[in-house]
Amino acid sequence: MIDVHYWPTPNGWKVTIMLEECGLDYEIKPVDIGGGDQFKPGFLRISPNNRMPAIVDHEPLGGGSPVAIFESGAILEYLADKTGQFLPRSGAGRYRVLQWVHWQMANLGPMMGNANHFKNYAKNIVDDPDQLAYGTKRFVGEVDRLSGVMDAQLSANQFLAGDDAYSIADMITWPWAMLMGRLFGDAVWEDFPNLKRWVDEVGARPAVDKGYRVGRELGKRELTEAEEKARRELLFNQTNEKVRKAREEAAQAAS
Repeated sequence: MIDVHYWPTPNGWKVTIMLEECGLDYEIKPVDIGGGDQFKPGFLRISPNNRMPAIVDHEPLGGGSPVAIFESGAILEYLADKTGQFLPRSGAGRYRVLQWVHWQMANLGPMMGNANHFKNYAKNIVDDPDQLAYGTKRFVGEVDRLSGVMDAQLSANQFLAGDDAYSIADMITWPWAMLMGRLFGDAVWEDFPNLKRWVDEVGARPAVDKGYRVGRELGKRELTEAEEKARRELLFNQTNEKVRKAREEAAQAAS
């Protein structure tokens, strides 16, 4: 059994999609990122970066004691190696997949997260309209560029790593790429027809659809204004001092 420390976000969906594709048994352990669960001592022992997702595999690859892994890219690579699925074990094909996995982790995910922040959240935090406009232009422009990279790759390949290689590269990228229409409006797909074709094809896979729907009921309660303000404080503008304080408060509450 694999414990999945999870909240229904693009990074969380990556892991549940992979688990469904592999047919592995797992149990969801909710991590309410708006309520501060990511700072609780028990979770920090699994994910010291105070971010979900993270997993604990009680029947790990190679046997032995349970193995805890954080960072979605590392988790998908581990699960692929554990099951022998969706990532070649060696050779050029393995690295064709891994280069796109690292591309997503370093580029698409962070840039889309920042674009969403400036478009939908920063107006409640940033007072300077010029700063807000610059941040929005910077990150929306970078997402546009990255969408062009994907569209060009998919114009010549069925999947990101090649014609015959549906892989963890697709699973790790789809949860972010499929949000383009929600973030920028459906007209964005007119500029990226190959990307839209791939988003639809991957999304039609039963395991992808099932993994995407996991935990959908979590976090649906409407927050009060005070709760929403506290949530923003937890999620944005974190510093070492703020994180240290949150960890100390969580440890005191647990003692």
